Amino acid sequence: MNDTVGDGIGAQRGNWKFSGETAANFDKHVSKSVPLYTEGHQLICDISDFFIKPDSVIYEVGCSTGSLTLKLAKHNKNKPEARFIGVDIEPDMIEVANQKAQTHSNLNTEFLSDDMMNVEMIKADMIVCYYTVQFIKTSVRQDLINKLYQNLNWGGSLLLFEKVRGADARFQDILTSLYTDYKLRAGYSADDIVTKSQSLKGVLEPFSSQANIDMLKRAGFSDINTVLKYLCFEGFLAIK
Repeated sequence: MNDTVGDGIGAQRGNWKFSGETAANFDKHVSKSVPLYTEGHQLICDISDFFIKPDSVIYEVGCSTGSLTLKLAKHNKNKPEARFIGVDIEPDMIEVANQKAQTHSNLNTEFLSDDMMNVEMIKADMIVCYYTVQFIKTSVRQDLINKLYQNLNWGGSLLLFEKVRGADARFQDILTSLYTDYKLRAGYSADDIVTKSQSLKGVLEPFSSQANIDMLKRAGFSDINTVLKYLCFEGFLAIK
């Protein structure tokens, strides 16, 4: 068995990291690993037309290398006073994001390396969590969603994209098998796939679709709709 997951990224059992070589190679790896990853970016940009106003504040929680935050800012460049704030707990990711931002100095973006629970938020019209919350400890996950809800303006939106579990064991088996087929077609070897799975033990903890909806409802959201779904990947739009 190898100790890499492909794309120049090494990994250890139960110890997946977003620092170092993962940050440097993240964009390539995630766009191959997550179905409709780039299409999801475009969808979120299109959805932003409904929520971002000329003076809006927009957060991306777990912004990684800043790709989506920058795309959102570029998509809304006709609203130059809108602020786009990307937050990620991993300093290496923010370093890459800031490097990207240097080539987009005309965009009103800011990147922070911090735990979102510690960030003093400004009231926002849109908050994006793009395949992020699934990596947050389940013991604080509800607290995070509560905080995001409280810091949204009325009528603002939370876009929560997550890997999700199947509704029962049979569906989970089917989804796992189909996702393995997807990764093989993407060019990953069987060893790459197994190593990645082993490295994510105890790190990636997806909820089911219903559990995510329940979490959003407990925070206060009542208007929730799925806007993207492919196998075990789902995007929810929740409006305050």
